Amino acid sequence: MNTPSERYTYKARWYHWAMAILIVLAYALILSRTQFERGSPSRIFVVQTHFWVGILVLIMAFFRVYERRRNTPPAVTPPIEGILRTAATLTHYLLYAFLFVQPLLGLFTVLIEKGSLPIPLTQVLIPSPFPVSEALAESLEDLHKLLGTIFYYVIGLHVVAAIWHHFVRKDNTVRRMV
Repeated sequence: MNTPSERYTYKARWYHWAMAILIVLAYALILSRTQFERGSPSRIFVVQTHFWVGILVLIMAFFRVYERRRNTPPAVTPPIEGILRTAATLTHYLLYAFLFVQPLLGLFTVLIEKGSLPIPLTQVLIPSPFPVSEALAESLEDLHKLLGTIFYYVIGLHVVAAIWHHFVRKDNTVRRMV
């Protein structure tokens, strides 16, 4: 374990901001798909890129959790307690769950709907270990979309809380991550 510091480790900060950018990119890609004709190469590319950005988020989530467990987060000064501490902890658990559950739902949706995983810009397909099932894939996709919508709000809450900590509470919450 490293000695406590005023900031998260360089790796923790890098994972945080890189994953934030990737998550914004994933949302932007999937929202932009409607700008392209259904079945067009551009739309297929945008959807596949959304999928692979999600896979990258999933892979990075393992490293991010490892880094978090390896290094104790720096203390918030002044400390937060009570309901604020509970809300912060719950929000962080939800954000971490999102980093794993959302990409896995997307992955299982593609594998079960298509029967394979396409590699963008190639003809390569990775075969699915699961049988094709339109009904199950549709249910997983609906859950993936619902979770994506819910996390607009959780991510928004995270951003608003960071702003509140910095400008209203005037603690070191934001400074620990920059």
